[in-house]
Amino acid sequence: MGWFGIVFLGLVIGLAGWWLHPLRRSGAKRAGRFWLALAAAVLGAVVAKMLGNVTGAFHDGDSLEWLACALVALVAVSVAVGLAARR
Repeated sequence: MGWFGIVFLGLVIGLAGWWLHPLRRSGAKRAGRFWLALAAAVLGAVVAKMLGNVTGAFHDGDSLEWLACALVALVAVSVAVGLAARR
């Protein structure tokens, strides 16, 4: 999939996760949470790819790589937006 695909996947997951998160509507600092969600998703996807490659759990382009990166990015967005909304 390559690094460009991972970054793109993280951006898409971050955008979708921010848009669908129920706590995004509360508060006035929504633009900051938007960028936080995108950064958290990209960081989560990159970390998942790196850990998978280091441990040998999957190789570049495997279906497991897509699934692991998407799930870790979604969890990262949920935690980041949820914590930011509580402030």
